[in-house]
Amino acid sequence: MLEIINPETDPYYNLALEEHCLQHFDDQDILILWQNVPTVVIGRNQNTLEEINLAYVKEKDIKVVRRLSGGGAVYHDPGNLNFTFIVNDTSGLNRYDFTRFTHPVIKALDKIGIKAEDNGRNDITIGGKKFSGNAQYRQGKRLLHHGTILFDCNLEEMVRALNVSQEKIISKGVKSVRSRVTNIAEHLHEPMNIKLFKEILTQTVFAGQKHEQYKLDGHEREAVLKLKENKYSTWNFIYGSSPPFNVVKKAQFEWGNIKVHLNIKKGLIEDCAIYGDFFAGKDIAELACHLRGIKYQESSLKACLETIDITSFIPSAKREEILELFIK
Repeated sequence: MLEIINPETDPYYNLALEEHCLQHFDDQDILILWQNVPTVVIGRNQNTLEEINLAYVKEKDIKVVRRLSGGGAVYHDPGNLNFTFIVNDTSGLNRYDFTRFTHPVIKALDKIGIKAEDNGRNDITIGGKKFSGNAQYRQGKRLLHHGTILFDCNLEEMVRALNVSQEKIISKGVKSVRSRVTNIAEHLHEPMNIKLFKEILTQTVFAGQKHEQYKLDGHEREAVLKLKENKYSTWNFIYGSSPPFNVVKKAQFEWGNIKVHLNIKKGLIEDCAIYGDFFAGKDIAELACHLRGIKYQESSLKACLETIDITSFIPSAKREEILELFIK
């Protein structure tokens, strides 16, 4: 396994680095451990302006960046350690196996006397409180898995920077975001900084196997910087363009929340945009394309959806759930 050494704390660079490694390090198993300055990282299919407290983010100069993977918005700062695995995987779009990648984190914590466990679809928890969220993205045979680790993060700042829907809070059975998250630092039996924990995690990941450290050369770094400038730091990629809409449908399912913006004219779906914190397979914009031009009535929507493999877009969703979302 290759460990990419990355001291950068620029979120736009770090997300570009992930994509560069995904595309250019064929057949290499890769680990990257990295940190960001205060940043909100938006999931691939989310509507950015609905996920952030824009005024607060601007006031505090908190960066906003979009990642390749689905899932929900997360907050990073120097008290948060992020980990990225890039490996070969042929299990297909419809399978999300997080435990292979979360196990080293759980094992590293066990070494310092903290009991953690996988919980829900993509979280790791301590005493029922979340300290790590995980997401995945596939490109061909390559799988990118990344996760956050709240070590000593400013949780109050996190709460202020993020807009979390009331439906999601209720679905978790808690009263607030702050009440369901925790820092590793709160559970330490002896003082430890994030640098030492990073070393313990690295040793745990590479235990019993050969690995080498790697730093990008000048040409590779230039390519990452170009990707950063042309994609990750651009307004269009971060905020995008939302079509005009006059109908909004939203729902919370076990596999995540979903929100659909529809522009209905003369009884037809003229435009459609789909947002949410779900984990997607194929590009969700392609699903929206299938719906354009369809009559906005149950029979037409049902007939259209029956021709579509919904699980290829949202692996855990059922066709009946999507139909119910549109007609309720």
